[in-house]
Amino acid sequence: MAMAVLAGCQTTQIPNASSVLASAVAGVRTSMAIPGAVPLPPMAPSRLVTSVEMLRRQFSGITGVAIKSVDKGWVLSSNGNLRLPQQSVSKLWVAMAALDLRDQGRLRLDDAVTVTRDDLTLFHQPIAAMVKGDGYKTNVGELLQRALTTSDNTANDRLLRFIGGPEAVRLFIKRKALGDIQFGPGERLLQSRTAGLEWRPEFAFGNAFTRARAQLSETTRIAAYQEYIANPPDGAAPLAIATALAKLKKGELLSETSTRYLIETMEASKTGKMRLRGAVPEGWRFGHKTGTGQDLGGHTAGYNDVGVLTAPDGRSYSLAVMIGDTDRPVRDRQLLMQSVVEALVSLHDIG
Repeated sequence: MAMAVLAGCQTTQIPNASSVLASAVAGVRTSMAIPGAVPLPPMAPSRLVTSVEMLRRQFSGITGVAIKSVDKGWVLSSNGNLRLPQQSVSKLWVAMAALDLRDQGRLRLDDAVTVTRDDLTLFHQPIAAMVKGDGYKTNVGELLQRALTTSDNTANDRLLRFIGGPEAVRLFIKRKALGDIQFGPGERLLQSRTAGLEWRPEFAFGNAFTRARAQLSETTRIAAYQEYIANPPDGAAPLAIATALAKLKKGELLSETSTRYLIETMEASKTGKMRLRGAVPEGWRFGHKTGTGQDLGGHTAGYNDVGVLTAPDGRSYSLAVMIGDTDRPVRDRQLLMQSVVEALVSLHDIG
């Protein structure tokens, strides 16, 4: 540095060290104040960061947690960039893609849809009981409501096919720049592959799928399960989900009408009462979507809850707690989720 200074001098006087340092500092300050530069996001409250990190680290298993303050902009991420199985959390993106088409004038909630026996999937599908003879006559709005509030697999997959299939949802995710969120092949193929099976139409009826799965060797089941956990086709990072939900709440993804409709539908959810919702205080609002995968030897291929939490004063937070794999009992998983909410609410109350 001294040689460079000497070479550039036109006088015999060499600047002293303090003047050189002052010039350097001034230069750094000038470079930091570039017009139009994007400011760094605010830091998440340190106490909350410590609490959430401790909760996650003390919980044995593959987990990720992300929280974003919708109003202040800070983000908390504890393993939040880890891609984890979504399972039924992915129903959110189907609903958003459908409402986006509504905003474009290409779809209405009262558009007629028929659900037939050929549309049936597996596992939780209450709408199946209504499919008789030539099918159940319904509409887009009912399918969306059933998919989000009761996590009806057939309602969701029928809506998915109505709007153009998995590729339509993937295009929505890409167009809205939602980040590391993948969308799988639909319930039938996803669940079959997770079990180590190839989908067959008869799996949609009775307990045919469960019987076929039970006939597989333990080696086949474990290999399929581990492959799914390692590279889930419906995988998503908790941080990407929390960020997307914050965008939704701010009205950056859908029209004002569709945003309000979707969040109110999420708030009417009947699933996961003892997950994140189990610690939501009276007077707060919480719209969410759960996701639960198949069990194998006490493990579950995805145990999740994500949503938007709104305080009585109107301030909101988006959050995602995702458990990719663990041998901890269900109650412990629920308590982890509730503890994250409790830590967040405690911080909010302090201000």
